[in-house]
This record gives sequence, C-alpha cells and structure tokens, in this order.
Amino acid sequence: MLGSPCLLWLLAVTFSLVPRTQSLAPQDLKEEDKDETPRPRPPLRAVPCDYDHCRHLQVPCKELQRAGPRACLCPGLSSPTQPPDPPRLGEVHVVAEDGSAVVHWCAPFSPVHQYWLLLWEGNGAPQKGSPLNSTVRRAELKGLKSGGAYVVCVVAANGAGESSVPQAGGEGLEEVGGPPFGPCRRLAVPPRPLTLVHVAIGVGTVLALLSCSALVWHFCLRERWGCPRRRVASRPAAGL
Repeated sequence: MLGSPCLLWLLAVTFSLVPRTQSLAPQDLKEEDKDETPRPRPPLRAVPCDYDHCRHLQVPCKELQRAGPRACLCPGLSSPTQPPDPPRLGEVHVVAEDGSAVVHWCAPFSPVHQYWLLLWEGNGAPQKGSPLNSTVRRAELKGLKSGGAYVVCVVAANGAGESSVPQAGGEGLEEVGGPPFGPCRRLAVPPRPLTLVHVAIGVGTVLALLSCSALVWHFCLRERWGCPRRRVASRPAAGL
C-alpha cells in the first residue's frame, strides 16, 4: 500500500515535466534558425588594377576590370577627344655589333590607339617606323651606322590626333640630352669591335711597311756610298 502512493507521485511528476520540454523545443528551433541565417558580408574595397604604364604588352586596364575577380580602379586618363600627351622615353640599349638599338618607353596618362618611332640622322627628314598597337612598350631599330649619331622619338596617337615631338633642326631637337622625361633621346652608335680590330691591323701593317722601307733605304745607301767608319779605320793601316 505504501508503494502505490509513491508510484503515483512519480507518475504525476513525470507527466508534469513532459509538456514543459515540448514547449521549449520550438523556441530552441527558432534560435537555431536565427543562427543559421546568412549574415550580409561587408562590401569589398576597390583596389588599383595591376596596370603598369611601362610594362611591355600591357593588357588595357578596362579589360583587367572585366576579367578580375574583384573590382579594381584604373588610373585617370585625359579626354579621348584630345590628342595624347607625349610618352616618356626610357632606356635605349645599343648593340654595336648588329648596328641596332632597343628602345623602351612608358605610356602617357591618355587614351592611346597606336605608337610609332621617328629617327633623325643629322638634319634630314625623319624616318617613320611601322605603327605599333597600344600594348607595345618596346621596339627595335635596325640598320644603324657604326659611329653614327641619331635622335629617336616615340609618338602616341588616338582618334583626336598624335602627341607632339620637337621639330627637325629646331631648338627643341638640338637640346635633347641624356635622361629627360620627354619623348626623345640622342643616340650614339659606337664603332663596332671588328672595325676597331681592322683599324689596329691596318695601322700595324702601315708601321711595319714603314719600318721595312726605312731599313731597306738605309742599307741601300750604305751599299752605294759605303760606310764612313770603315774608311777612317782603314787609312792608318794603309800608311803603316
């Protein structure tokens, strides 16, 4: 008899706890649903595009913006309705053995459709190179004379016109010097090493011929006129 009241009490406590656990379950599910909802990510900050004005075969910045995984910023450019600013001519590497030179330049902060090179030899008319597309930053000059002096300029062009360069024979072209940040540079081609060897061989040959001629002339005179020292030495002997 004592066990039955205890059993009933336990059953009453158990049934009283079951509704509470059932009532807590939906709240827990709601909290879990709130935790699983994706939170908005902060917007990515735009960074400068991987664009270098001096890089050879540089992809246009607009294409880099479209192909990149994230937004990037292009450098500011002047209006396409204006002619481009002059490019900046950089390193010029001369190869005396081949009579050639490699010219490198940097693009201006302007829209450019194509480039070309101008080459002056003396005060004559410039030689215009073939057009190059807007990704090119390096070109080669061929047929340069050994020991010659030139002026080379790079020109940029778009739909509105072309960049300015000093006029041939003018003061601007005469003042072109070493490392300015302009579009032109003086170019001096040193003598080729083979030419120096030929000159040295020629000078040595001439000196050797002159020496041989002097010796032959000297011995010919001695044979013709005799040696004065031998005559002076032979006279006392004849007197004795």
